[in-house]
Amino acid sequence: MLAVLTSTWLAAVLALAAPAATAPPPATPAPPVLRADAKRILSLVQAPGARATVLNVWATWCGPCRAEFPALLAAARRHPGVRLVLVSADFDDQLPAVRRFLAQHGVSQTTYLKAEPDQAFIDGLNPTWSGSLPATFVFDASGKRVAFWEGEADAHRFEAAIEQATRSASSKEVRP
Repeated sequence: MLAVLTSTWLAAVLALAAPAATAPPPATPAPPVLRADAKRILSLVQAPGARATVLNVWATWCGPCRAEFPALLAAARRHPGVRLVLVSADFDDQLPAVRRFLAQHGVSQTTYLKAEPDQAFIDGLNPTWSGSLPATFVFDASGKRVAFWEGEADAHRFEAAIEQATRSASSKEVRP
């Protein structure tokens, strides 16, 4: 009888001493992903209410896009009032991968999927854009483009462009 009590007691002590199994963090639900053409994307950029807008065109199959994504999100989150417009250049059949990628990175706001032929989309956003990904456009509060680049950027480049756009906006009143 003592052996049974001892083994029960020992099992209870070991259970208390064992590290608790940690449940995986809850996954961020995938944000809405809407199809949009260049005209619709530019209307988002021009919409009033933001101190600045960062438009980033990316794709899940693009290594540099995936590499810069955390720095892009962090920079946008550090600047209240900055609107982030994310546009995936993935194909329609890659929508599940787009949603997974966004959820993994904690993106909860509506995101967009390019909804027109490549060249029409490129020319619609900026005819000087070669179409390379990632592509980042930064606009001030009035919708004026203050920065544009193709290729991967680091946190410093995102920060500098956002600060330039908000400085430009600080000399004007942000549209309600």
